[in-house]
Amino acid sequence: MELKTIKYEVADHIATLTLSRPHRMNAWTGRMHTEYRWVLAEADKDPDVRVIILTGEGRAFCAGADTAALEGHAEKGGYDPGTPDPLAEPGFGVRDEFDASWAFHFGISKPIIAAINGPAAGVGLVLACYADLRFAAEGVKLTTAHGRFNFPAEFGLSWVLPRLIGLTHANDLLLSSRVFLSEEAYEMGMLNKVLPKDELMPHVQAYAKNLAENVAPGSLRATKLQIYSDQHRDIASSVHHADELLNAMSREPDYTEGLKAFMEKRKADWKG
Repeated sequence: MELKTIKYEVADHIATLTLSRPHRMNAWTGRMHTEYRWVLAEADKDPDVRVIILTGEGRAFCAGADTAALEGHAEKGGYDPGTPDPLAEPGFGVRDEFDASWAFHFGISKPIIAAINGPAAGVGLVLACYADLRFAAEGVKLTTAHGRFNFPAEFGLSWVLPRLIGLTHANDLLLSSRVFLSEEAYEMGMLNKVLPKDELMPHVQAYAKNLAENVAPGSLRATKLQIYSDQHRDIASSVHHADELLNAMSREPDYTEGLKAFMEKRKADWKG
């Protein structure tokens, strides 16, 4: 696919996805949605990729839906996603619960880290919340935004946000659509860390590199799936599944390699 709205780079086992419409504060369009799903599918199936970073070009992460698209909804008399059919289906086929737009993030086999470099509104905030880890620059403005457009809470955010920050904080942000800053988001538990803007990407890249080098790819894959699968099952099922995974994964070459590397005090040569 020819990429026009997203930049995609792979280096050192890290795929970096950069939303690239800086002249529009990386506002979301049907084209960007199509490209986003395609590059996620590419990163997910690439054996060289172990971690995914998502960020924005310029001064914004994603300012929400492009205003032209919002005007188009009104002109057409209803919501139009503006995407072709069929779309790429990253993360599909893992669990039935994940086989839907946006929910597919939980089926992606590699951790996704959001580096929130600037404002994130509406779908931009949704993108960040579906990441597995979130780091933001200081003073970044965030908002769910949907209330001012007579929209519902969008794209499953009413399911995700209470699980990230609890029902009390989620109700505040979802019902009011108010603007809040990254510092408040950190206090709520939405963010892993808030950093000066010039330190954001170096920190996220170092974090991603640590995951890629020091955690077995199979462990990352299995643990992420456990985290999101366990949102849909009871504790006994979780324990039984963990026991099954432990038995199977202890027979894999990366278990032997990890043990040897630990004993020899060296970096492991993961095979994935």
